[in-house]
Amino acid sequence: MALPCVRLGAVRLRAGTLIRCLCRSSSHQAATAADEIEVPKRKTWDKTAVLQALSYTVSHDPTAASYIFQDDPYLIPNTSTDYKLFSMSKESGRNAAKYIVNLYPDLFQKDIAEPHIPCLMPESIQPQIEGISEEALGERIKLRRVKDSVDLFDQLVQGGTTPSLETTNKLLDLICFYGDREPSPDEPQNQQEDNESENFKKKNVSQKSLPAAKTWRENNNAERIFNLMPERNAHTYRTMIRGMVKHGAYAQAFSMYTDLLNNRFTGDVYTFNALILAAPETKTEVKDKSAQIVELLNHMVQQNVTPNLLTFNSVLKSLRKVGLAMKNLAVQTFMEMKALGIEPSLATYSHLLGVYYKPGDLLGQSQLLVSILEQARGKNFTARDPDDIFFFSEAMRVCLESKDLDLAYELHSLLNTGDNWRLIGRTSLEFAYYGRLFHIVCMMENADMVLKWYRELVPSRYYPTSKGFQNLLQVLEMENRLELLPEMWKDIKQIGHSNKEYLLEEVLNLMVSGKPNAELRAAFADTATSIKSVYESSENSRYQLKESAAAFGNIAILLTRAGRLEEAW
Repeated sequence: MALPCVRLGAVRLRAGTLIRCLCRSSSHQAATAADEIEVPKRKTWDKTAVLQALSYTVSHDPTAASYIFQDDPYLIPNTSTDYKLFSMSKESGRNAAKYIVNLYPDLFQKDIAEPHIPCLMPESIQPQIEGISEEALGERIKLRRVKDSVDLFDQLVQGGTTPSLETTNKLLDLICFYGDREPSPDEPQNQQEDNESENFKKKNVSQKSLPAAKTWRENNNAERIFNLMPERNAHTYRTMIRGMVKHGAYAQAFSMYTDLLNNRFTGDVYTFNALILAAPETKTEVKDKSAQIVELLNHMVQQNVTPNLLTFNSVLKSLRKVGLAMKNLAVQTFMEMKALGIEPSLATYSHLLGVYYKPGDLLGQSQLLVSILEQARGKNFTARDPDDIFFFSEAMRVCLESKDLDLAYELHSLLNTGDNWRLIGRTSLEFAYYGRLFHIVCMMENADMVLKWYRELVPSRYYPTSKGFQNLLQVLEMENRLELLPEMWKDIKQIGHSNKEYLLEEVLNLMVSGKPNAELRAAFADTATSIKSVYESSENSRYQLKESAAAFGNIAILLTRAGRLEEAW
């Protein structure tokens, strides 16, 4: 079986090869049907299978708040600010409760759940083994007590007892994972994202990934213990390499990799995945960055290390950082991935889009996304890479910048296929996705369709930004649907954008520009009075609005039209 570097060095492709590769249909061989009856294997159902089946019978309620707020009506938000605040406060309260339960486990011994729910009971976080021994060290490592584990290791060494290689490697695993610091109380035990990945995610809106802040201290406990070890194996070096990459010490990681090779050890797939992610951060020239990645792939071949999905995703992610010049290498990587029979994940597609479509760059149009959606149509994806959650917001960005409404609708259909909605990501990514969807709908659709999407998304999935409301007001102006302005003003006020001067002035200008009937003139006058009260109340608030002659002139005109002369004066 050919491994990545062989093809990466030899294949030269023309433009459009990736699209043809994505669209190529795989051939299937017909299997000969057996005559005898085969009894199917017994199906084992999940404990929540019935609840999952029932959940599919309930359609989405666009008038309800997000499901995360259903437990407490007090925490149902009315504004976008409340949404962020309440969601964070609820999660913070959950973490605080878990911390108290684990801190005082003797007070929470009664188990009333039937069947037993382990996550509701206290975790064993207090060490049970006393004294200075290797068993006590192993227990503290298991409890993730970094400082206690290091102190106990030092006491063992000072007492003349050298812990076994296996135990010392576990201690290095702990120190390298947490960067020689104690884990925070609310940090999940199964955290798998490194600092570099987190930095990339925070910069995802602009897609300008910068190196992670270096948190690997020189001569820390990991390096000190590593130097004290009388013997080391491949796992020791691999742990140090992954820890250094995780905490931003990229140059030290490659130096440690050189030491690994000099000691006639080999890396594993996880070590190479980490080094591939670090490769763009150790070079300055574009050609040097790509050469470093290809060299690592060559080393994988020489060391008989088989790549996995995360290997190819790491390559694409690194190429994404390098820039648009890496399109051909990204094509070759994707073709090699297909040749090895590795099914792409959503993160694979996200990184490909990142390589081909930088923000504001639409030279390549949207053909690649068209091919991706054709291949993904009807599939129910599962999370296989931490970066899977970035695909939908990234793909909707491409739809918006290419102004392709049909493609946006097809992407939204994929999101609503099966459980794909679970991969839309955290709140910020969800808001980015729906904000871009609503923006392109406002640009390309008529007023009736825009209002249909507005009522479908708000407030259950999306709280419009001030820019979103501005787009909506422009649609109402172009199609002369000014009778909806009073309703829009109520939503603007409820969602918390009444402190935006340009929105207030835009609403007033639109109401003045129309020729309403008597009933609508009265509604416009009520809206003008409401806007006037917002201006007056802002004098004592943190967001003080600047009173303009144009705004108050429009208010006077609207009140005069409705016959409310005293208020107009």
